[in-house]
Amino acid sequence: MKNIAVYIALILVIYSCGSNDRGEVVGKSSGKKIYSERPFGMVLVPGGAFTMGREDEDPFGGIGTAPRTVTVQHFYMDESEVTNSEYGQFVEWVRDSIVRTELALTADERSYLVDADGEGSDDGIFRYSFKEVDTTDANQYEKYMIDNYGGLGDVNSLTEGRALNWRIPIVWDKNEYPDAAYSEVMDSMYLPLEDSFEGERILNVKKLKYTYSWFNKEGAAKSTTGSRKDFIIHEDVSVYPDTTVWVKDFSYSYNDPIHEEYFWHSAYQEYPVVGVNWYQAKAYCNWKTKKKNDYLRSRKTPIRVPNFRLPTEAEWEFAARGGIDHGTYPWGGPYTTDDRGIFLANFKPVRGNYAIDGALYTVEAYSYDPNGYGLYNMAGNVAEWTSTSYNQGSYRTGSSINANIEDEGNKRKVIRGGSWKDIAYFLQVSTRDYEYADSLKSYIGFRTVQDFLGVSKKTKK
Repeated sequence: MKNIAVYIALILVIYSCGSNDRGEVVGKSSGKKIYSERPFGMVLVPGGAFTMGREDEDPFGGIGTAPRTVTVQHFYMDESEVTNSEYGQFVEWVRDSIVRTELALTADERSYLVDADGEGSDDGIFRYSFKEVDTTDANQYEKYMIDNYGGLGDVNSLTEGRALNWRIPIVWDKNEYPDAAYSEVMDSMYLPLEDSFEGERILNVKKLKYTYSWFNKEGAAKSTTGSRKDFIIHEDVSVYPDTTVWVKDFSYSYNDPIHEEYFWHSAYQEYPVVGVNWYQAKAYCNWKTKKKNDYLRSRKTPIRVPNFRLPTEAEWEFAARGGIDHGTYPWGGPYTTDDRGIFLANFKPVRGNYAIDGALYTVEAYSYDPNGYGLYNMAGNVAEWTSTSYNQGSYRTGSSINANIEDEGNKRKVIRGGSWKDIAYFLQVSTRDYEYADSLKSYIGFRTVQDFLGVSKKTKK
C-alpha cells in the first residue's frame, strides 16, 4: 500500500508540473502565438499621438482644420496608390466570375438536352457546369449543408450556394467558341451590334457588377430595436472605372490618347487608377479581403485576415506626416523642391507649368522619394478617398482616439493629399477637401489600410 501511495503522489506531481493546473485560473492557451502578418505591398505605420490639423494661419480660409491632439493605433497601409494593374485584376475577376456564372446557369437550363446516359455532358458549355461537390473528405457539417441546402455558399444567390468551376479556362477567341449555347452567353456580354463599328465587339462594362454584403456595426450598436438582419447591407457596385473622366474634366482640351489608353494599356499599368468613386474603392477593399481569405480557406488555414478598408482621415494624415510632427509636407517642408531645385511631388507648380515637375498628368505610383514610413506619393499625383464623412465640425467632434466620423447619410467624403492638377496648398498634410461619394474624377484614386492585431510592433514577414 505504501508503494501505491508513493506512485500516485508521483503521478500527481508530474501531472501538475506538466499542466500547471492546481485549481488556479491560468488562462486558455490558443497554442502557438501568431504575430500580425504584413500584407504584400504594405508597410506598418506605427501608431502614436500627433497634432492633427493646421497650426499656422490658413491663407485660403480652409475647411475646419483646427489643430488638436489625436492618437491612432498601428495599421498597415499600401506603399502607393492602388494601380491600374491592381484594380484591373479586380475588374477581370468580376468579369470572369460573371461569365462563369452565366455559363453554369445556361448549362443547368440545357441539361435536359443531355442524353440519359450522360453522353455529351462533358462537351461544349457543359464543361462550365457548377463544380461537383466532393463529399469524400467532407466533414459532417459540410455534408449536412450540402444535403439540406445544396451548397456551402450563399443559397439565396443566383448560384444557390454552388461553386463555379474555375479550372476550365474561358474561351475568348470567337473562332474557338465550343458551341452555340456558349456563343449565346458570350454574345450577351458584349454591346449590341448597333453599338459596334468596324466589326469590333466591345465588352459591355455595365454588366461588370460586384455584389457583396457587409454588417453595419455602428448602426447596430446604437440601435435598441431590430434584429441582426436589419443591419446587413447589400451592395451591387459597377466596378469598371470611368475612362471618360479625362474628357469630362477638361473642356476644350485634347485628351483622347490618355482617355483611350490609360486604364488598360500596359504602358500605364503602374500608374494610379482614377475614375473610381468612393463606392468602387470600398468594393475593391471587400474583394481584396475576400481574395486573401479564400486563399487561406483553400489551404485549410483557420485564420481570417482583418478587413482591408479605406483609411480614416486621421490615419491618412498621421501616415502622410511620416513621423514628422508639425511638418508642412510629407517630407517635412516647407518647400516643394529640394536644395537642387528638383520637385518633390507631382502637382501644378509655377502658375500652371504642369510638366516642370516631370509629368503632365499622373506618374507611376512609386515615383519620387517615400516619406519616413516608406509611403509614396502621399502628396500629389492623385488625391485619395478616405472613409471619413466630411462636415465642418469633424476635427472638434471626433474622438481623440482613432478619430473618425462615418455617416452613411452624408454623401460628402473627405479626400486628402492633393493631385497632379492641384497647387501646392492642397499637397500639405493638414489640408482637407471633399467630394461626393459618387464622383468620378481624373485626379482621385485611393489606397487601402488594414488593422494591425495587438499593440506590439513585432510582425511576421
